[in-house]
Amino acid sequence: MTDHGEPRWLDAEERAAWLSWIAATTLLEAALDRQLQRDAGMPMAYYQILVMLSEAPDRTLRMGELADRTLSSHSRISHAVSRLEERGWVRRETCPGDRRRTFCTLTDEGLAVLAAAAPGHVNEVRKYLFDRLTREQVRQLMEITNEIRAGLTGEFVDPTEGAPAHV
Repeated sequence: MTDHGEPRWLDAEERAAWLSWIAATTLLEAALDRQLQRDAGMPMAYYQILVMLSEAPDRTLRMGELADRTLSSHSRISHAVSRLEERGWVRRETCPGDRRRTFCTLTDEGLAVLAAAAPGHVNEVRKYLFDRLTREQVRQLMEITNEIRAGLTGEFVDPTEGAPAHV
């Protein structure tokens, strides 16, 4: 808003960039979700949970931390973990020192499912995103998305920290 209460409308270039961003991210998320559903029988949200657990010490996180890392609500993560538990990919355990807290652990079966799904997923990420960009564009994309994320969360994201190969 301006000082006079008027919205700061997007100019033509900003509007074009905004609409392009929305289309690209929507199409990319849908393509990745379709591939995971087709090849691994799971939605992207489940894959993300398995990845976060695979990277945690002892493949275990508190449910609240898992929700934070996946940018999910506590109720949404609880529902997803219930479905993953039914498949035998994760298990929940009450924290021994604090019965109010629950841990989620990636099982050996869940790790095997993730290991089988990862190559196809990474191939799709490369195909639709990284193979289309130059190294400089990848760096710019990282800087731009880190800036957007920092504006939304107030957290600084260290661009030098590498992500694991199976993301």
